[in-house]
Amino acid sequence: MHASQGRSAGLGLALTSAFAFGGSGVAAKPLIEAGLDPLHVVWLRVAGAALVMLPIAWRHRDLPRRKPALLAGFGLLGVAGVQACYFAAISRIPVGVALLVEYFAPALVLGWVRFVQRRPVTRAAALGVVLAVGGLACVVQIWSGLSFDALGLLLALAAAGCQVGYFVLADQGSDEDEPVDPLGFIAYGLLFGAVLLTFVARPWDMDGSVLGGTADLDGTAVPAWLLLGWIVLIATVLAYVTGVVSVRKLSPQVAGVVACLEAVIATVLAWVLLGEHLGVPQIAGGAVVLVGAFIAQSSTPKAATAEPVAGSADQAAGEQADGERAGGERAGGGQASDGAGVAAGKATP
Repeated sequence: MHASQGRSAGLGLALTSAFAFGGSGVAAKPLIEAGLDPLHVVWLRVAGAALVMLPIAWRHRDLPRRKPALLAGFGLLGVAGVQACYFAAISRIPVGVALLVEYFAPALVLGWVRFVQRRPVTRAAALGVVLAVGGLACVVQIWSGLSFDALGLLLALAAAGCQVGYFVLADQGSDEDEPVDPLGFIAYGLLFGAVLLTFVARPWDMDGSVLGGTADLDGTAVPAWLLLGWIVLIATVLAYVTGVVSVRKLSPQVAGVVACLEAVIATVLAWVLLGEHLGVPQIAGGAVVLVGAFIAQSSTPKAATAEPVAGSADQAAGEQADGERAGGERAGGGQASDGAGVAAGKATP
């Protein structure tokens, strides 16, 4: 029951993360249309979130000394890499195509788990990935923009690879002998990411006056600072916190498939808040993504099976016989069953 409750909590956190991440585009697009460069929006997003998490980083100030590579890797791949590669990709290829390629990441996560970590993958998780990627192709209407260039596709694939790093490194922080506190892990990941993005985005060239004005949200004038606050607090801080914790409660492959819902949520929010109406293929694709995510999250990741040790069965049988003889020599043979039970437990792989 405890495992079931933990899985339900993990699913709830994964859905919250997908919703929070999915809301970033709806808030970012009006800021970009108001005059901010996309990379400047990314830098404001990550740097603002890092500033919010700064007290937590100070509380866990021993982490950079204990786990420098893990934190730097998460900041490079899970924060800066995903954002920079994705925005560079959409400057060369259609947004829908870039989004679809980026969310090929769950399939790459399955490959990592199966062939690098050599852990079995459930058929349900694999089927969920296939359905989710197919549904995403309908959501983003991949057929509407098929003019690719090689560099744009490589950048989108790099974003997918960075997203794999997000899931794998988030999971790795809980597998070690000394688990890394998820809040400290995220705080330093955002700090590393903000530093790296500073060199890419060049925020000193940003038109800061945009933040003092308003942005158009489907005909409604909204203060730019309010949209930025949503991006920082909800679409970044809340999204990363719930996302990392969900990976640790579920698994990288299952959390990755559930994360595909971000594209569906982003499309629906754009429909509601930006007036970007959905077509029948998009609605049908969203339903397929939901089915794929449900199938994947309902699967239980297989534990790696231990190799049988030669003579282990004979040893267990010998221990069981010893337990029975000891029980026969003692009055009240209740302890004989205890000895047999221990031996049976050792014989179980």
